[in-house]
Amino acid sequence: MLPLVYHPDYSFPFPGEHRFPMEKFSLLHRHLRVQGIANRDNEFRPGRAKASLLGQVHCPDYVDAIVTGTLDQKAQRRMGLPWSAGLMKRTCIAPMGTLLAAQLALRHGLACHLAGGTHHAHYDFGSGFCIFNDLAFAARQLLASGAVARILIFDCDVHQGDGTAAMLAQEPRAFTCSIHCEKNFPVRKMESDLDVGLPLGMTDQDYLDTVFETLETLLQQVRPDLVLYDAGVDIYQHDPLGRLAISLQGIADRDRGVIQRCRDNGIPVATVIGGGYDDDREALARRHALVIEEAARIAAEASHQ
Repeated sequence: MLPLVYHPDYSFPFPGEHRFPMEKFSLLHRHLRVQGIANRDNEFRPGRAKASLLGQVHCPDYVDAIVTGTLDQKAQRRMGLPWSAGLMKRTCIAPMGTLLAAQLALRHGLACHLAGGTHHAHYDFGSGFCIFNDLAFAARQLLASGAVARILIFDCDVHQGDGTAAMLAQEPRAFTCSIHCEKNFPVRKMESDLDVGLPLGMTDQDYLDTVFETLETLLQQVRPDLVLYDAGVDIYQHDPLGRLAISLQGIADRDRGVIQRCRDNGIPVATVIGGGYDDDREALARRHALVIEEAARIAAEASHQ
């Protein structure tokens, strides 16, 4: 069984012309249901994080401003999303989704979250469509509870995971790695434990070689108890915010290769979908499904061994 984590409130009525494709989460879920990958037996629904729990990782005053809708206009512009009750609700659920996926991965070896990867959120401000940082939140909760002693955040979104890097900079038990297009958002990069900046227009083979060599080295050096894998699809050659030239096959090969290498080393892996942008929301959902389809294949192969 491949555990999948999803909540129907991830997508809610949202301005259709907005750059952020809020409906992609429900479209992804529907696609996986049609494929037979998602069903009642393997779907898990996360709860909603209390402000006090989020305040263990983020600035409590910032959390309060998000929950109560009192964030000032400048901070909202930086966040890039218009505040609403629906946005606030999904924002408090999604970090719990990544934590739940991580807990399921520790139990089953592999689990997928049908959201997550909000790596631009910092301790006391939101940025780049990210409000609370689910990766930093999950890492801190798992370390605090003793569920893991070492965690690797392997971020392959096309944009640097600046918020994750900053929020975990003082946490030696969490190793942050970001493999991203160097000349892309954010302009001001933070310092991850390892940053791999890629040149504009990089194509499949060079990209895959870089990703796999980096991961193999880190699995040996860090020896994590869990990998949180941000499988952003904004590396796609036609993504409007991407600037790399990776094919659909290249994305699938990356996702399979990352998951397989973790599992071959006996390391549990939890995936999040990360960034991806397209006016064709159905096509975007199918791209985000690639990591889950590859995970499902790997899980099926493992069960037949």
